Amino acid sequence: MKIKSSAYMGSFLAALLNSSVVSAAYSTANSSILLLSNDSTMNFDLLTPLGESITGGGDIGPILGAAKDIEAGNMTSFSEVFYKLANDTKAQAEDPENAYDPLNVRETWFSAASYFRKADGYLHGNWSNPLINSIWAEHLAAFDKGIAALPIPGKRIQIPAATKDNFTIEAIWYSASESNHDKLPTLIIGNGFDAAQEDSYHNFVAPALARGWNCITYEGPGQPTVRRNQNLGFIPDWEKVVTPVVDYVLSEKKQVVDENRLVLIGNSFGGYLAARAAAFEPRLSAAVLIDGVWDNYAAYIRELSPEQIEIYEAGNYTQFDDLLLTAREAGKLPTGAAWGIDQGLWSFYTHSPADFFTQVKKYNVEGFIDKIKIPVFVGDAELESSYVGQPKQVADALGQLATLHTFKGVAGFHCQTGAGQELSRTIHAWLNKTLG
Repeated sequence: MKIKSSAYMGSFLAALLNSSVVSAAYSTANSSILLLSNDSTMNFDLLTPLGESITGGGDIGPILGAAKDIEAGNMTSFSEVFYKLANDTKAQAEDPENAYDPLNVRETWFSAASYFRKADGYLHGNWSNPLINSIWAEHLAAFDKGIAALPIPGKRIQIPAATKDNFTIEAIWYSASESNHDKLPTLIIGNGFDAAQEDSYHNFVAPALARGWNCITYEGPGQPTVRRNQNLGFIPDWEKVVTPVVDYVLSEKKQVVDENRLVLIGNSFGGYLAARAAAFEPRLSAAVLIDGVWDNYAAYIRELSPEQIEIYEAGNYTQFDDLLLTAREAGKLPTGAAWGIDQGLWSFYTHSPADFFTQVKKYNVEGFIDKIKIPVFVGDAELESSYVGQPKQVADALGQLATLHTFKGVAGFHCQTGAGQELSRTIHAWLNKTLG
């Protein structure tokens, strides 16, 4: 179906260019920190490896050097700069003189892996781009060398879902003790819309191991490695992913896991996924939602103008798809909107924006939140704009089971990016108080 007129297309682009979330999701206006890019989305994406550097997932100087070299708003530039940095760091990791010390090996390979992940982030608009798989293979190989050099090496495992669901969960197990008899508290950690389980090592696992917690990270359908290897997009009934992980932990690791301190963490869009799993998995002791997510459809349509929403909700799906995809292909969208379309279609395994929004309507906690019967930490962020007000909705619905915490100031970005120490301190203080 063709666009009705160039004037109509112009008004569409104007509306999209000025939509609230596109301009404000990671707004640089009145920023409380020094900006790394004049492009608000890229500024946020540079904070990610910078934040991970506190646990060995990068080095500050090279990341600042990358920030200087990236052309703001140019997604190809972002990928190319981080790809070069990743390969330069890989060459350092392969230097025989670097191998004298496991810490040297670990931090260099972890940094290389982090940079490969960033090089991949803006590639998903073209599913046939071979770099989507080749960069990811480099990233996995680098990360595996990093976890092999941990004091207690991490171990990759594949966990089959129920036979009728026909997918395999990718996971990594991390032990906090070499003893086979110490029953320790354990975190089950899941990401959300785009981040990898390897990011979870830096954001959650390393701080937890230092505090004596075992950890298992995982990925299900729609998430980076499962999406690539199994061609599966997200599913809303996320207990089908988490329950097999709990089965594994309480069977294969039962000698080293305290079943009374088994905690599920969900990060970003994972705040919905973890809430869904917590409602249907009774063996969990507590849940941590960073962020609290009530309704993903309500969050995502914030990127659309009222006119665009009207077209979609009237059922004019072909027109809606043509408008959105034409705008994307014209290269006129802000980085956040372009990336959001690319990542949304790729991770939900659809080429139709209308189908993406229709699928997203299923990711709403209202129908099951009353089934959650465990303590829940609900994170909010002062500078959040996608899930505005939703953490409080989640906490209010949970009542006395919920602890709502709003991160403020420089820790107020989405998922506390760049403030990992404050995030870890806050979560573990709550866990200590709640579970002992």
